[in-house]
Amino acid sequence: MFTGMIQAIGALRRVSRRSASASYEIACPFTALELGESIAVEGVCLTVTQRLDGGFAADASLETLTRSTLGALAVGDRVNLERALRLGDRLGGHIVAGHVDAVGALAARVAVDGAERVTVRAPPEVMRFIAEKGSIALDGVSLTVNRVGTTDFDVMVVPFTQGATTLSEKRPGQPVNLEVDVLARYVARALGRSGEAAQETRDASLLGALKGAGFL
Repeated sequence: MFTGMIQAIGALRRVSRRSASASYEIACPFTALELGESIAVEGVCLTVTQRLDGGFAADASLETLTRSTLGALAVGDRVNLERALRLGDRLGGHIVAGHVDAVGALAARVAVDGAERVTVRAPPEVMRFIAEKGSIALDGVSLTVNRVGTTDFDVMVVPFTQGATTLSEKRPGQPVNLEVDVLARYVARALGRSGEAAQETRDASLLGALKGAGFL
């Protein structure tokens, strides 16, 4: 698990693409890396397969390449990095799984008193989970949703976040990884599968209570 608080910006040093997967070498300042530990790269949870001098290596499956922007990365590209949350760490952002839901697109960015209002377009399957004042991870960065439209939403990116992440390098039209709040995902699934049954149960309980009280 992660928090969406970016700890460093790394750079893609090498990429080896295969028919259904890819391997990456990423330069970063992290020390004492452990084989098998999780690192979020642009919001995508990857497993360290090799410790390198000044970085690490990781693999990405076809599912990861299909769901995220990792498949389009080129050598030299800068990436947001966050090591996995440890028990007792501060939860400065929100719970981020590193499981990207879909790729959206940066639609616009407008300066507002030193910060920037960023508009992001998202596919319908993602928009249904997004709520005003809820949380969203963009390329692994935890942000608060300020406005929700039909096909897009707004977030505010403060100066510190602009300087500490790659979001300041994104231009309108460029893709961004989207991960919705994990709580929203589970609530929507629960309601989708059992909402009607739950309503019928509530209705039956209400009728029973009314009858028991002598109203029916």
